[in-house]
Amino acid sequence: MECADYLIGSSRRRSSPPPLSPSKDTWRPEKQWRKATNVIRTCHRLLRLSLLSAGGIIRRSPSYVKIKIHDISDDDELAVDNSGVVAFTVAADDESFKNLVKHKRDDCLRQLGGVAGVAAALASGADRGIRGDGADVARRKAAFGTNTYPKPKPKSFLRHVYDALADVFLIVLLVCAAVSLAFGIKEHGIRDGWYDGVSIFLAVFLVAAVSAVSNHGQARRFDKLAHQSENVAVTVVRGGAGRRQEVSIFDVVVGDVIVLKIGDVVPADGVFLDGHALQIDESSMTGEPHPVEIDATSSPFLASGVKVVDGYGRMLVTAVGTDTAWGEMMSSITRDVTADPTPLQERLERLTTSIGKVGVAVAVLVFAVLTSRHFTGSTKDENGNRVFDRRRDATFNGVFSGLVGIFQQAVTIIVVAIPEGLPLAVTLTLAFSMKRMVRENALVRRLSACETMGSVTAICTDKTGTLTLNQMKVNEFWVGGERLRSVAGEVSVEIVALIRQGVGLNTTGSVYEADNVSPPEITGSPTEKALLTWAVEELAMDVDVLKRGSKVLRVEAFNSDKKRSGVMVRDAATGVVTAHWKGAAEMVLARCSTFVPKDGGAARQLGVEERTKLENVINDMAAASLRCIAFAYKEITIIDGGDEHGKIDDEGLTLLGFVGLKDPCRPEVKSSIKACTNAGIAVKMVTGDNLLTARAIAKECGIITSESDVIIEGHVFRAMSPSQQLAIVDDIRVMARSLPLDKLTLVQRLKQKGHVVAVTGDGTNDAPALKEADVGLAMGIQGTEVAKESSDIVILNDNFDTVVTATRWGRCVYNNIQKFIQFQLTVNVAALVVNFVSALTTGKMPLTTVQLLWVNLIMDTMGALALATDTPTKGMMQRKPIGRTAPLISNAMWRNLAAQAAYQIAVLLALQYKGREIFGDSGEKENGTMIFNAFVFCQVFNEFNAREIERRNVFAGVVKNRMFLGIVAVTVALQVVMVEVLTRFAGTERLGWAQWGVCVAIAAVSWPIGWVVKCIPVPERPIYEIIAARRRRRSA
Repeated sequence: MECADYLIGSSRRRSSPPPLSPSKDTWRPEKQWRKATNVIRTCHRLLRLSLLSAGGIIRRSPSYVKIKIHDISDDDELAVDNSGVVAFTVAADDESFKNLVKHKRDDCLRQLGGVAGVAAALASGADRGIRGDGADVARRKAAFGTNTYPKPKPKSFLRHVYDALADVFLIVLLVCAAVSLAFGIKEHGIRDGWYDGVSIFLAVFLVAAVSAVSNHGQARRFDKLAHQSENVAVTVVRGGAGRRQEVSIFDVVVGDVIVLKIGDVVPADGVFLDGHALQIDESSMTGEPHPVEIDATSSPFLASGVKVVDGYGRMLVTAVGTDTAWGEMMSSITRDVTADPTPLQERLERLTTSIGKVGVAVAVLVFAVLTSRHFTGSTKDENGNRVFDRRRDATFNGVFSGLVGIFQQAVTIIVVAIPEGLPLAVTLTLAFSMKRMVRENALVRRLSACETMGSVTAICTDKTGTLTLNQMKVNEFWVGGERLRSVAGEVSVEIVALIRQGVGLNTTGSVYEADNVSPPEITGSPTEKALLTWAVEELAMDVDVLKRGSKVLRVEAFNSDKKRSGVMVRDAATGVVTAHWKGAAEMVLARCSTFVPKDGGAARQLGVEERTKLENVINDMAAASLRCIAFAYKEITIIDGGDEHGKIDDEGLTLLGFVGLKDPCRPEVKSSIKACTNAGIAVKMVTGDNLLTARAIAKECGIITSESDVIIEGHVFRAMSPSQQLAIVDDIRVMARSLPLDKLTLVQRLKQKGHVVAVTGDGTNDAPALKEADVGLAMGIQGTEVAKESSDIVILNDNFDTVVTATRWGRCVYNNIQKFIQFQLTVNVAALVVNFVSALTTGKMPLTTVQLLWVNLIMDTMGALALATDTPTKGMMQRKPIGRTAPLISNAMWRNLAAQAAYQIAVLLALQYKGREIFGDSGEKENGTMIFNAFVFCQVFNEFNAREIERRNVFAGVVKNRMFLGIVAVTVALQVVMVEVLTRFAGTERLGWAQWGVCVAIAAVSWPIGWVVKCIPVPERPIYEIIAARRRRRSA
């Protein structure tokens, strides 16, 4: 091999080329020849290398230079207009081109000159793709459209306001406000009679506006997250030099060459360029469940949205966006699709309904009592006079005005009693959690997954990339049962050449060399990248030379069932056909009958002794946490007329050698698994690796901690009966050499045992297990699009620590909802009891309609904002998982709620009956203001109590929660405005400093009460279960 490879071709042009401008993108042969001459002369003077002693293996070093000067051949030549810009010879609306793939028009494809003709018409090439700079992409988008489709417009802010006002009780209040406004103006004149009616109007609109602002913000966040989940990366060939790069699916344009592999979703319509054993699932488009084989002759069309289930290949994009069948279908969906309620939301709806019924019953009683007392003359004003005088007020206006006022108060009680803030709290905490989880590399695709993660009791996780760093490197190389320290001088040239073929041609990765100085860009899976990097650096492999010297006849892609991949190639010089296999070492070794010694020569028979020795090599590498990959080959004789595209022979192979790949454990994974164990979550590793490799990694990660932990292979688990599987499933910690169906069976058995199961997966075959699990977690880096579509959460960094983070956030969601329920029910109970008792005894309620609406605003919207946005604490991972059917209101919550509600009822009723005496004969309005102010401040202080259901320190982490502190500050500030400024609007009277101090002191007592109450132990078993058990014992 010479020191430099000169690939210099003359530029051939068409017979009648258009005039070329001196654009920088135009091919200038005279300049290229000049550059080539200078480089050749310089290299000739500086570099004169002979073959290395090892048989021509040139190691990569600073002195080795490889020069490539690309030419423009006939099939690469582009039509260039006068401005030097590449022109298209076909338009999106051409009849022969339009709907080419959508209607599978074979005749039009032939008219256009086949796939090569379409590529030329689109100024693209099978090997080099499009030019791909900004201007080229922009012109293609302008000419053929973008790879997007119109979506339904999201709800506007005014629509959210309208939805908030559509609440039936708020509508009733608006009607009452209109009637009150009319009667007020009629009785007191427009100057003084508009206050009550307008005040209610403003209060209702304020409640609706705050709710609309919150809902509108959350809707925008959900839309943003949905867009992020749809924005997948697509591998394209661009730049005119065959370079692979990843672009957003939204940036795919007509003319792009797309690289497809197992698990990919086809991003646009196109035609098949090349590939091997490419099969697609068209069930999303046609409903047919059977895979369809794609080839260049009988079935070259690939529709957007279909999934690749086997093989790999490349396609040329011919239509994007709404010009595709998938885009046309999606753009026709114009209605606003509402997300299904999560299980927690459904349970809260039932709780809201139950509380609402109680509120309606209380409101009906209050209305009946107030009405009877009002019209019998029992209700008196602050001066002791009857509010209703039969001789004076026994008119239609008087009676109707009194009924409207009483009805208004009753409706207000219903508005306060119904906890409409509960659904809002769920939406807030889910949206907040989703937003924060994305920051921590967990993209939630299904809302219910957030809350379900809080109940997970078992996690079935992959090994590679999840527990390990996914940074593989070849650490060991064995040939003929001997470990080699270096390749040069130790291995024969023939073996090196065969291994080069086995690595460079039997791969889904690629090697791109941009220039003579930069290191090559290697793409592919972590295993492929590690093998290609090793072959390039240690074996001096040149992929371009390999591809020019061999023709690939057939490929069998790697999958998790057979755990190996094969390729059949024909040597261009000799015509020899060779089958190359690589894969899991014990799988490949089992199909070998001979092996090659390291010094070359004839292959030797693989006897029992030699096989045992090689098996020990595999076991030793596995015990050292190395993934062992074997290479084998077989020369194949194809008889004239034989099928060279048939199944690749994998029997009687000749073993070339082993490589050991090291993938270290992630540094944080051991502490993460320990956190799961402390939280009552069992972690089970399911891997396709060797049993010894799996055991070593599991011990290193902390999954195996005792001798009772079961390590099992997939085929052993498969052979068990369902009852045997159920008996052992809880103790399984590692499942090695497993198939995707083994993972599915494991999940099913765990669910039968009552576990809430989370599963991680990255492959297409993992989709059934991801769907079967309570929470499916797909890997964002190595995961296929099929796996991601089957998942509930996408782990963007493929890190197990992020799975633990998602679990922590799931527990936080449930905990935040419980805190808000405790806070809201405390307010509900106190407000209902105080108003009901006061109505029965005095004939009037201590709080006006506007004041009650203000309290409703504080406890519903602002309370939800304050309590639903708390972040997870370390203590959450010290508790047992939340049961699937655990009650929303725990015994501890009932204890806290009862204590706080009882205190608030006692204090407010004392102020109602004795307040005027205690505070020195204050007026009724002033006393009512004291009750209102004390009640609101009790809720402010109780918000702190609600932050912790069981812990006594309610101030832990409060400084970090700026949202909570901000809501409390805003609430206090607005309360001051309500009392001191908006006196006529709120029906209040200004208070002195002493009165403010009394109100704050009354509210502050709730803190020590909360601390003392939490010292009282309560059983973990729900109260209703305890009562039911006692009844059963009595009946027995």
